[in-house]
Formats: sequence, structure tokens, C-alpha cells
Amino acid sequence: MFQSIEQCTDFIFKLKASEYKGEPLEAVRIILEQLGNPQNRVKYIHFAGSNGKGSTLNATREILMGHGLSVGAFTSPHLERVNERITINKVQITDEQFLQYANIISDVIQSKLDGKFPSFFEIMTVLALLHFANGQIDVALIETGIGGRIDSTNIIIPEISVITTISLEHTEILGDSIEKIAYEKAGIIKDGKPVVVGVKQQEALRVIKQKAMQSDAVIYCLNEDFHYENIQQSFPQTFDFKSQQLTLSNIPLAMLGLHQVENASLAIVASKLFDRDISENTIKQALQNARWEGRFERVGERIIIDGAHNSEGTAALIKTLKQVYPNKSYKFVYAALMDKDHGKSIAMMDQVASAMRFTEIPLPRAAKADYLASQSNHPNIISNENWKQLIQDEEQNLLENELLIITGSLYFIAEVRTYLSSFSKRLPPL
Repeated sequence: MFQSIEQCTDFIFKLKASEYKGEPLEAVRIILEQLGNPQNRVKYIHFAGSNGKGSTLNATREILMGHGLSVGAFTSPHLERVNERITINKVQITDEQFLQYANIISDVIQSKLDGKFPSFFEIMTVLALLHFANGQIDVALIETGIGGRIDSTNIIIPEISVITTISLEHTEILGDSIEKIAYEKAGIIKDGKPVVVGVKQQEALRVIKQKAMQSDAVIYCLNEDFHYENIQQSFPQTFDFKSQQLTLSNIPLAMLGLHQVENASLAIVASKLFDRDISENTIKQALQNARWEGRFERVGERIIIDGAHNSEGTAALIKTLKQVYPNKSYKFVYAALMDKDHGKSIAMMDQVASAMRFTEIPLPRAAKADYLASQSNHPNIISNENWKQLIQDEEQNLLENELLIITGSLYFIAEVRTYLSSFSKRLPPL
């Protein structure tokens, strides 16, 4: 029995997926069955993808809440406290609720799994599903952890599935090709339930379309069944949206970058599939308000933090920098986990950087600063394993026309946000 939220979270943070030897989804299924299958009392929209699923989920949440619905959300990772991962109408689960559910789950594990705890993410999934079932909500938006097919969140039957993008990531788990990763992500498609897709690679689309056909699931693809146009780079940026059923003009979007237009377009389709009565004005107002922390977020006037954790995210970050700050120089600070395509991301940053700085975070899966630095061919490199000292030094030494771009793992961004908030004025994301 956990006596405090600190004791509880300290314990579950240490749980590793590799320590539970059962079949994928087995532990989650057993626990939920013992709890009366609370997941069956809620409607869902399920989000998977290498990049953009968090931003797309957030935009969908804003639209559905603007329509007057009560909306749960399960997201990851958290930036400052674990409660952020589980919200209803953007209100975090309380410490008391978290502790109550964790003890209920722990009792089941002790009695039905011989005390063999599954992973942190599996515990969080069950906890979220319990909270939503007890919250009398209209819909819960669920973000996968890794992949989709054997992800613990795939215990749900969603009304709609959303697959944002595909890129090479977690290859030791998901496979070493775009097709294999697409197969894993497509595992969230359910029989007779529509799927909204932002994926562009034809080899990935073939896999997803095949799964949709096998599942008798209607598929809505970006640039085929709906599209955007007339993007205006302003504050906020605006765009037009068109599908067979809907045309919207001059939609204001708080988040900058072409990738955010794509995410917003997916959110519009998913929201309208869930409730066709959502108005044009509701969509526009919601997207003007939809901000996602840690994504192209300004801290002070000269620092931008962005969780570009793979090469696709890095490409989007660089493209947005060039659009918003075309006359600035970019000094990058980068830290990441080992399971990413560092070489490709670093090569892209090398091409546009005035300087490259590498550091590391104290996690078992973190890549070492010196290793990351060895992947760079930039003439101006510094490696420092003390990320706080590195950021402090680089901020103090910024040139007049230079921006400090702190990027990489979202776990790194979470630490940086907390650290910078102690002495810098945080501005809203552009």
C-alpha cells in the first residue's frame, strides 16, 4: 500500500518494460478485467505516430472542448509532473486520485500477477482508463507510448484512430524499416472504425491502407481526401482547409510551421468524424487557442525549446526557424536518447547552425554528450555532460543576432523548461 504520492511515483518510475515477462498487453488486460473492464465505459479517439500525435491530440481536445464536450486526455511524456499525463478538460488528476487508483491497481497486481509489476507506462495506462471511466466524460483522447499494435493503450476500441507520421524510431522494438514501423502504428486501426492519416511515404501508406481494408475501416488521407492551402505566415498563421464535406477559410493557428497546419488538419477531420455538428466558428476559435508546451516554445526573447526528438521533428524545427526567424543565426544545444537516428538529425542542424553544442541527461537510455558530438561535422562544437552549466554558458555568450535553440528528447526539454523557468520569463509558444 502506497502511503504518499511521492512513494507511489518513485516506485512506478523505476518499473521497466523489460522486467515483466508476460505477453504484450497481458498484464493490462488481466488488471482491467479484475477491475470490471472500466475502459469499456468510455468513447475514445486513439492517436499514434512518430511525430505530431501530441499536437494533433491537443488541437482535437481544444475543438471538442470548444463544442461543449467533456474531454479526457492521456499524453506523454510529462514536462514537470506526472499528473500532466492524465487530464479531464485540461485539469490534471489530483495526487489523491492518483494515489487511490495506484493502490487499487497494486492490490490487483499482488493478487493476480504474483506481485510482478508491469512497466511504468502500462500502470499509467490502466490508471488513466480508471480515471476516465469514473469521470463521466464524453470522450477520451489516448496517445500511444511506442508503436501501436502491442502498445498498452491498444486495449481500447476507439471511435476513430489517427496516425500522424511515420519515421525510423525505436527500431529495436518496432522494426528497421518504414514498412515495419507503419505496420506497428497501423495496429490501432479497429474493425469498422474510421482512421485519419497524415503519413506521406507511399511505402508506409500502402501498409496502412491494407490494414484499413482488412479491417473494413474507412480511411481519410491527408492530400487525398482532405488538404490545406493558402498558408499565411503571420501571428497567428492562417490556412484554408478543404474536404468533400467541409471548406474552411482563413483558419487562425496558434502553433507555427507547416507541420502544425498538417496536425490541425488531422484534428479537424477527427473532430468532425466524432461529432459532425461542430461549427466552423468553434474550430477556428479552438485552433487559435491550441498551444502545446515544449514545441517551438520561446523562453525570454532569445531562447527556443523544441522537442524535436527524431529527424522528422528536426526537419520541421529547422523549416519553422527559417520561416519565422530567417535573418537570425542558430546555436543548437542537443541531447537525446540512444534509440533515435542522431546522425541524420545532427547533419541537418550542422547545415544551418552557427554553433553546435552537445550534452546529456541522467537517464539510463540517454546518449552520451561525447558520442553525440562525434556525429557532428560542424567546425564549432562543444560537448559538456553538465547540461545546466552548458545552457547557462551559452545563454551568456549569445551573439546579438543569435538564437539559442535547445532541442532533442522531450525528457530533456522537460528538464530544461523547469530549469529555465527559475530565472527566465517564459513566453507562450509562437
